[in-house]
Amino acid sequence: MATYAFRLLNVFASSTFSGNQLCVFEDARGMDDATMLELAAQFNLSETTFILPSDRADARVRIFTPGHEMNFAGHPTIGTSQVVRDLLGAGDALTLEFKAGVVPVTAQGDAWTFTAPCPDGVRTAKPELDRAGIAALVGLNAGDLRDDPIWVDTGADHLLAPLASVDAVRRAAPDAATLDRWQASSLGRKTLYLFAFDEGNAQDGRQVVVARYFYAKPGGGINEDAGTGSACANLGGWLLHRGHSLPACFLVQQGDQMGRPCRLLLDVGADNRIRVGGRALEIGRGTVTV
Repeated sequence: MATYAFRLLNVFASSTFSGNQLCVFEDARGMDDATMLELAAQFNLSETTFILPSDRADARVRIFTPGHEMNFAGHPTIGTSQVVRDLLGAGDALTLEFKAGVVPVTAQGDAWTFTAPCPDGVRTAKPELDRAGIAALVGLNAGDLRDDPIWVDTGADHLLAPLASVDAVRRAAPDAATLDRWQASSLGRKTLYLFAFDEGNAQDGRQVVVARYFYAKPGGGINEDAGTGSACANLGGWLLHRGHSLPACFLVQQGDQMGRPCRLLLDVGADNRIRVGGRALEIGRGTVTV
């Protein structure tokens, strides 16, 4: 039997009961893949991370959902960075090694920013379903879309659907009965990221974007994620793909309809680098014996 310490955090959060929940295991040496997967299923959060030594970065991080391992994910990067800094007594600039590559992260207090791991540029792909077919997956029609949906990959691929209005984002209602028509990502995940620009609404000089993220859960059914950093980075990739003027900065609001409001800062620089930021709040610690 071995005992492992973990921490619970809320990411992209402004208070104790906002943000996207994350469990971080401080030292996963001695754990095998099956144990990591079982622990992720035990905590049943969207992701759980496991910190390991790295010879390429300040730490190596493995990310598991309750059903599989991820190459990269955004809110686990933000939250795990906070834990790594505390464990190492490090400063406000770190590097974390993921399966997708080494990711630089920086901090100002409890606010962290990561740079999307896409050294070869943004990858895109046309979805199998047409515009109307994808809209129907979430109870919308083709007229609710601003542009054609597209797969975007800046570290983890997601299907992005730009909607014509914030109202359409809020009206979206996916039906689990349609899951057989959802196209899987390169990792075998069925995901859909909906977003709309809240025209005329700016906060602190950032245009507001309202977003929601849906994914198929193991065993059937559809979950909604409160704050999705990798999909937010893919929104930055979509802006680059669409030739948006640069630099550009946005405040992405997600999770409000779930009662878990998340606030993500998206910056796309003139150098085409995509950065996503937000706060990480630690709310508890404990141990597990396995």
